[in-house]
Amino acid sequence: MSSQEGPQDQIHKIRHSASHLMATAVMEFFPKAKLGIGPVIENGFYYDFGLDRPLIELDLKKIEKRMKKLIAQNISFVRKEVASEEAKKLSAAQPYKLELIHDLIRDKKPITYYVSGSFTDLCGGPHVQSTKEVNMDAIKLISIAGAYWRGSEKNPMLQRIYGVAFETKEQLDEYLKQREEAEKRDHRRLGQELQLFTFSDLVGAGLPLYLPNGTVLIREISAFLYELKTAQGYEWVDIPHLAKDTLYKTSGHWDKFANDIFHVKGKTDEFVLKPMNCPHHVMLYAALPHSYRELPVRFAEVTKQYRDEQTGELHGLSRVRSITIDDTHIFCRVDQVLEEAKTAYKIIKQFNKTFGFHLDIELSTRDPKQPEKYLGEDALWQKAQATLKQVLDELKLEYTIHEGEAAFYGPKIDFKAKDSIGRYWQLSTIQLDFNLPERFKLEYADSEGGKQRPVMIHIAVAGSMERFLSILIEHYAGAFPTWLSPIQVAIIPVGKSHVVLSKKLGKELASVGIRTFVNEANETVGYKIRNAERKKVPYMLVIGDKEMKSSKLHVRLRGKKNIAVLAKKTFITHILSEIQKKK
Repeated sequence: MSSQEGPQDQIHKIRHSASHLMATAVMEFFPKAKLGIGPVIENGFYYDFGLDRPLIELDLKKIEKRMKKLIAQNISFVRKEVASEEAKKLSAAQPYKLELIHDLIRDKKPITYYVSGSFTDLCGGPHVQSTKEVNMDAIKLISIAGAYWRGSEKNPMLQRIYGVAFETKEQLDEYLKQREEAEKRDHRRLGQELQLFTFSDLVGAGLPLYLPNGTVLIREISAFLYELKTAQGYEWVDIPHLAKDTLYKTSGHWDKFANDIFHVKGKTDEFVLKPMNCPHHVMLYAALPHSYRELPVRFAEVTKQYRDEQTGELHGLSRVRSITIDDTHIFCRVDQVLEEAKTAYKIIKQFNKTFGFHLDIELSTRDPKQPEKYLGEDALWQKAQATLKQVLDELKLEYTIHEGEAAFYGPKIDFKAKDSIGRYWQLSTIQLDFNLPERFKLEYADSEGGKQRPVMIHIAVAGSMERFLSILIEHYAGAFPTWLSPIQVAIIPVGKSHVVLSKKLGKELASVGIRTFVNEANETVGYKIRNAERKKVPYMLVIGDKEMKSSKLHVRLRGKKNIAVLAKKTFITHILSEIQKKK
């Protein structure tokens, strides 16, 4: 999920200060506690503690109650910058803080503390001026979890307390309502119940294994992307899952992903499992000479990439090590960026609309006060940013500009999708890149025979398929539309004498592309119906004596008690129409 606020926004300061208030209360109850970190996160904050016993739910209530008493005292937050030796003395009893202090000294960064009443903490800030700015009725501690120090399983396990904070009680109540609904839709639980995916300790953490039902989802989404992109002239390519380390050293990804790369030692060369696909696609472009007449070149692929994420950061399908990625890279002239970006938006819009996602749009530009942070000439940046803005303006789209949020290699358009319970997720993006064409010396021949650098456009529609699937499962609460459902029709024979006809009907439906399941189990009809409901199958057909004697089908819809009576041909036509229209 995305968050719009920055460190200087009031709500960010409130949440940061609430984290310190929580740590104050914890230190009062556990004077020997070892302090980790306590940052602001989406909707709230957390703080990590090394404690001499496990926390329980009752502890949360006591800590929250104490926080509210501290808020009522109108405690001030005072920033204090100190020298390195003083910092070591202040944090002498806090080993994790000392580790952070040594990092600050090494990086030659200022060392600052914030003092709030009896509590002093190593912190860069910012905070509210006093606790009177924190609404005690709009904060709540919500959970306890384990967390390795600095996210590495090689480090000690700490206890993390999560809290949320808002400006008003109404905002808190709305969040708690949304959270309760989200817990019912948790993709990890539904993934097991619907037999979509699993994990294995023998295979490894963060490496999802897709069961047949989950594989249907991945293939249907991939096929939809293939359909949308092929219609716009994108060409499909296929690349290996690993490459020599020199590829990523040339691209610059080696430094950026140094801690996240899986290394593979060959007999003579050093390889890595690819953390990104862009350099491979660059090599495809570089394999042939190009003229201005041939551009744009558009490469599309659904493939795997790999990141050696810390175990503590893995979370269901939302954060994994093996990532199925929807990737597109376009190589074009500067004057072609406008139309290529418009076409990409057309694909992104249709894709998200099909799943019922409303899009919020952000244009991320460079910071004009710090041009040295970005690669590429000023005129090229101005042209690129103006072009992306022109795309959005000509399409009459509402958007916000986020100055300073561009990547160092180019400006971008980000699309935030709003799901069925009001949460926003960063999914699609259109990103311009001046970096890789320069690093790899990509060229095309211009109209006068000279050599020019192409512009590279990175396009993600679904992005990480694992993350997209986690969002989709929760968006639909597992009740996928007909076209996407792993099982589209459950056929339920009333008794043994009805199994043969049920199987025959199942084969007939399957022959026209309808995914079916015939439940032959020796169970009651009611139990079989409830089983199909639990599996969230869109349509159920009960086959009994009436159906044996008639061409009519008794159709039961998911979540409905009413039964429709339809001719078999009418039912098949209806299902195929929903599949074709992606409903």
